[in-house]
Parts: sequence; structure tokens; C-alpha cells
Amino acid sequence: MFKSPNVPGGAAILSFGEYQPSGVVTNADLEARVETTDEWIQSRVGIKERRIAGPEDTVASMAVAAGGKALAASGLSPEDIDLVIVATCTVQDQIPNTAATVAARLGITAPGAFDVNAACAGFCYALGLASDSVRAASARNVLVIGSEKLSDWVDWEDRSTCVIFADGAGAAVVSATEDHGIGPVVWGSSGERADKIYLREGKYLYQEGQAVFRWTTTELYKVALEALERAGVEPSELTAFVPHQANLRIVESIARKLGAPQALVARDIVTAGNTSSASIPLALSRMIERGELPSGSTVLTLGFGAGLVYAAQVIRIP
Repeated sequence: MFKSPNVPGGAAILSFGEYQPSGVVTNADLEARVETTDEWIQSRVGIKERRIAGPEDTVASMAVAAGGKALAASGLSPEDIDLVIVATCTVQDQIPNTAATVAARLGITAPGAFDVNAACAGFCYALGLASDSVRAASARNVLVIGSEKLSDWVDWEDRSTCVIFADGAGAAVVSATEDHGIGPVVWGSSGERADKIYLREGKYLYQEGQAVFRWTTTELYKVALEALERAGVEPSELTAFVPHQANLRIVESIARKLGAPQALVARDIVTAGNTSSASIPLALSRMIERGELPSGSTVLTLGFGAGLVYAAQVIRIP
């Protein structure tokens, strides 16, 4: 049980679900397309392969697949869900929102439904909103999904970005409980650096890699430590650290500064690539499936990305 603001009731995650497209793009595949090498890619971002969606996959369809798995694993029915939140920054059309479409396809009747665009921190933002909604009695059960089709926004001739980004979706069901299985969210932004990640020509993802690397590796461990403090959890109590899978060097640098050498560190980026708001729930779902996170595990999450925005919270694995 984590510390939480002085409000009645608690919230916890009941289940996770994920979806990855079937298409695999290896570093060798990219070597044949742009001027790069497997050694160059692995040494800079740590990726060996990534999943890329086909034309049949959309942000909404991947969200439905991941959300359906999470819902089935929760033991709840569609009628039990009264709020759906989709974190995404890669929908092609802003109207209608993705959440309402996803809810309808899953048979969820008349829920609250909205999208959150906090880029790669989106899942942590959405999880914080879900937890607060449940604890404030605005909802009983919330389906939270991070879904991204970044391949639609990548210049496949730009070796600095096409080697990084990928597609997929991850989801969780959040429900009211007597105790607190989701710690307080610590979130914020560094808007003066918003120009470090943006859409070039309005259609291609671009980031100033060195500037983003410096920001993440020198500032964000402080956010992670604050989330631990606000949850009343010591670094030595962590089972795992699951940050946004942006870059393996970033992940490992932040992990070293936490002072929790016993914690398992998610390295899903090696085979999944950077899937923005989907990366944390994807990694969590896959780690649970492999038996790495047994029920009751204490996990620290940390999302960060374009904006520049960030969010962290401690969660307990169902």
C-alpha cells in the first residue's frame, strides 16, 4: 500500500494487455535502406529490431487489441468500464477522438472517453488521471491504453530517426480498491525545450538527440526519486524500474542513478523499439508474461518525451 493524497478510497491496476504488429524490421533490413550499420544502431540506441505496423493496423485497431486483452484478463465485462483513456500522439485525424471509437469496438457502452497527448509520457499521464478519477469516485473502472503508429510519421530515409521508432499498444485496467496500488503521479514539463522534439515539415518526427540525451540523463532521475518518496517507497524496496523505452543508454543511465541495484530494469527497446506512450505498458505486459514480475511486485515507472513532458509513479503489479 502506497501513500496517497488525503482522499477516500484507493485505486489499483487489475491487469495488463498488449499488442505488437507482426512485421519485424531488423537492423540488417535498415542497412539495406539507409547508410547505417547494426553496430552503429546498437551502440547509440541499443535496438536490434523493431515492430512496424502494416496498412491494416491503425492506432485505434491496435488499441482495441491491447485493450481487449487487458479487459479479458481483468475479469470485468465491458459493462463494468465507465471511462476509457487513450494516450497517443500519432493519430492521423484529431476528430473523432480515438477513445470513443475504441470503446465502441470493445462493446463498452456510453463511457467517458478522451485522448491524452503527452507524447512518450502519455501512459503515465493517463494512469495518473485514471487513478485520480477512481479515487474521486468519478469512475469505478477505467481502461487505460497507450497506442502509437510512429511509422506513419517517420522519414524512412533519415537514419537518425528511422532506426528508433516503432509501433504497438499496451493497456491496463484500473479499478477502485480499499488500498492504494498506484502511487501519486509526479508530473511536469520543460516547455522551453519544446523545440527539441517536433514534426519537421509538419510530417516527420525529428529530435535533437544530444540535447534530449543530456536532459533525460541529468534531470529525470530526480523525478523518479520524487515519485518514490511521495509513494513512501525506498529504492531498496523496488522490484523493477520500467521507464519509457526511448534509448537503452538513457534507460541504463537513469537506472544507475536511482541507487536500486537489485531492481530489474526493463530493456524492451532492444526488440520492440521506441513505441512512445505504448512502451511502458508493453514492457510491463511482456515482463509479466515472462514471469519476471510476480503479483505484488513494486515497480517504478517513468515516462518522458516531446513537450518536453515527464511523469512518474510507483505501481503494484496485480
